[in-house]
Amino acid sequence: MNPDFNLLSAFLIGLAGGVHCIGMCGGIASAFTFAIPKNVSQLTYICAYNIGRILSYTAAGALTGYIGSIISTSANNAFPIFQIISIVFMVLLALYISDWYKGLSALERLGSHLWRHISPIGKKLIPFKNPLYTIAYGMIWGWLPCGLVYSMLSWSLASESVYQGASMMLFFGLGTLPAVMATSLGAGFLLPIFQHKYTRKMIAILLLAFSLILTYDLVTGNN
Repeated sequence: MNPDFNLLSAFLIGLAGGVHCIGMCGGIASAFTFAIPKNVSQLTYICAYNIGRILSYTAAGALTGYIGSIISTSANNAFPIFQIISIVFMVLLALYISDWYKGLSALERLGSHLWRHISPIGKKLIPFKNPLYTIAYGMIWGWLPCGLVYSMLSWSLASESVYQGASMMLFFGLGTLPAVMATSLGAGFLLPIFQHKYTRKMIAILLLAFSLILTYDLVTGNN
């Protein structure tokens, strides 16, 4: 598949998955505004938080891409396996967002064990003395257990490249910005739209359609 198409797709998945981000990160992004110093621009700190969050996604993508490259070097047939894994995760993500099947929540519960050791670090950064503290805070919360992120990481694993893995997670993170930023800035009127069952099901159908494209590419060898 064309790398540029991969990046565009990652961005669109982040944009579509924003409905999930509102539930996972939107409340956090809204709550941390109370830790922002008085008489300063909240927008600066909100942007700093999201920069940190997306930096964590990018680093995780680079790591999984590196792992994928190592495995592919030692196993000649690794790529089709990675592709199958990414397709399965894409389908699970669609089912998860639509509330048809919550299988990914089991993976989130596994990630919560690591999260218990990471999250206390974020509390030490509050209240924020300057935007750099908020970037660090965002980097920590970027590791919050999230089925949407895990699904995308399986895709960066399939890239078998540090650069491609990092790039895909960067564009995915940028795609999640509108929903998280809107919530952080108090655009609460958007929440019913994002969280409406028909919106979630429409997004799920789009993700299922994309998984069919990935399957077609795998079967035809168009990678």
